[in-house]
Amino acid sequence: MFESAELGHKIGKAAYRAAVSDLRAALLGVQVDLYENRKIPVVVLISGQDGAGKGETINVLYEWMDPRFLSTLAFSKPTDEERERPAMWRYWRALPPKGRIGMFAGSWYSDPIRERIQGEISLKELDARADQINRFEAMLVNEGALVLKFWFHLTKEGQKNRLKALASAPRTAWRVTRWNWDRLKTYDKLQDVAGHFLRMTNTPWAPWVVVEGTDDRYRSLTVGQILLDTLTKKLAGPAQQASPVAPMVRVDTDGRNVLSELDLTLALADKSYAIALAKWQGRLSALVRDARFKGRALVCAFEGADAAGKGGAIRRIGAALDARQYQVTPVAAPTDEERAQPHLWRFWRHVPRQGHVAIFDRTWYGRVLVERVEGFCSENDWLRAYSEINDFEHEMNDAGVIVLKFWLQISQAEQLRRFQAREKIEFKRFKITQEDWRNREKWDAYQQAICDMVERTSTGHAPWTLVEANDKNYARVKILRTLCQRLEAELDAMPTAGKTPKRAKSAGK
Repeated sequence: MFESAELGHKIGKAAYRAAVSDLRAALLGVQVDLYENRKIPVVVLISGQDGAGKGETINVLYEWMDPRFLSTLAFSKPTDEERERPAMWRYWRALPPKGRIGMFAGSWYSDPIRERIQGEISLKELDARADQINRFEAMLVNEGALVLKFWFHLTKEGQKNRLKALASAPRTAWRVTRWNWDRLKTYDKLQDVAGHFLRMTNTPWAPWVVVEGTDDRYRSLTVGQILLDTLTKKLAGPAQQASPVAPMVRVDTDGRNVLSELDLTLALADKSYAIALAKWQGRLSALVRDARFKGRALVCAFEGADAAGKGGAIRRIGAALDARQYQVTPVAAPTDEERAQPHLWRFWRHVPRQGHVAIFDRTWYGRVLVERVEGFCSENDWLRAYSEINDFEHEMNDAGVIVLKFWLQISQAEQLRRFQAREKIEFKRFKITQEDWRNREKWDAYQQAICDMVERTSTGHAPWTLVEANDKNYARVKILRTLCQRLEAELDAMPTAGKTPKRAKSAGK
């Protein structure tokens, strides 16, 4: 991939000056258009070899464009806070909103390349990371983002000369350290690893642009012109990429599904409930105080029919936890800030660090439930959301986050009874709205969406637990019992000195 970046590209001073004036004016114009329509975000990755001009190029773009609508994110080794969360967490938090350009100096490519060069991961693991990145970037593009990826290339001799030139100039000498010279020794290895990784991630929706980094003027003009051309074309086209997705096909020939087979008559007497509640709350309290939990995190995701009892179940979990250890995130319609980002952004930023618990009252599944049924997003959006949600949960699982998902199911008759009761109780009247009554008219459509959701997103590491919730006592105990059993299995499966790790079994069904 690097042949065209080893030809000795150069731009003379006169030609450079003549081109820059028009280019700057055009870039400012398209940047204003981008900000005013606020339909797409722009993600620019600046990567490449040491001394190839990454920092200089970012500085030039800041000089040519309006810095108010630019942001630069520089990433090096993860901080302690970042290490305690999934690897992609810090990049999700840094994504630019619609209407802005975010430039990443160092990105989600840096760590896999470094780890492969140092022998910390195999080629197979590197390819798996490439696949993960491709899916992430496809999601960004499908959400409307323009993703530009630049790799600045130098020959081995060119890199050596570049470092010498930087080291000899008083203004830039500080930028060249012993670490840079040591990295020069790994040039051949970097070429091999980077070349392979770039080929694996050179996708139609986010291709790599390899730029020769020897000549500053050539490099700056090339990047500026590519940014202008791609932005102009993107703003002239549709806001979102319409990636092909297979239509939903579902036939329940015998009328049976995962919801119809639930026994909603299951109940627990008050006395038995009190005993079981105390037992499982005590068990949960002990598990989250277990020393092994300090290296894990817990996410509890609650979905269910309106008035199914999510809030009551969440309060029973919270009663067993230290308030400093957990956070409940209620999810409603997205804010303006959240609508300017990919739909999973608002959930990524609430992923807990190690030793902590995050409880979601409504979740990222809104896209395949209410947004699907109510038509708040396109069919393309909710169809691709299944795989994007699975990726999200897979990344949490890989980072040691234990994910439990509960669907609370009640009958239509029980929901009606609870709605009517809420209207009569003063402190519960706020919990019933006209929207709740309206949603009852779409009961069958929601039931279909729920079955599709369970079928497509109940995975081995993040299974759905379907809870028979007509009886609140039974539902609360089942949730606490499932939570404790899963948490206990996960902690027991963690490796200890001299012990072979066991495979955790899911407590959900």
